[in-house]
Amino acid sequence: MRALKFEGRLHAAYPLVDAMAGVVRAEGWERETDLVVPVPLHPRKRRERGFNQSEVLARDLADRLGLRCRDLLRRTRETAPQGSPTTLSRVRNVEGAFGLARGGRPRLEGAVLLLVDDVMTSGATLSACARVLRRAGARRVVAVAAARGGLPGTGLTRSREVPPASGR
Repeated sequence: MRALKFEGRLHAAYPLVDAMAGVVRAEGWERETDLVVPVPLHPRKRRERGFNQSEVLARDLADRLGLRCRDLLRRTRETAPQGSPTTLSRVRNVEGAFGLARGGRPRLEGAVLLLVDDVMTSGATLSACARVLRRAGARRVVAVAAARGGLPGTGLTRSREVPPASGR
């Protein structure tokens, strides 16, 4: 992940995508997925890095699975790096930080979307993105990440279906 994210070595995505495709196939998600959606970077961060590592992973994963990939989300504000030690602070950090991409409201009514991120720790970023997509009409949002950051005591080893948005 470091080679991809911080050194710009895009070829480092291949083994990560292999592993992600294995999870997606094992869960049976590729049979029901309508669209693959990457988690967006803030435009300033994307300019600095030169690419969005989640988008690289999402596009390669979509190609591998024979699915379409589309940038449906945007960051509406910059967020601090998700290095805070508590899940609650991570949730607060990304609250309201995502919206639909500019250029019209996509037709998502009843769609099943596969959300892709580079690293999942608490799931706060994926949950925030999934809420936006579900409010836009997606029937179901499932998520996969290339790596799992550690929160002691969580016992989580891979992404599962993102829970439906609570009444907000």
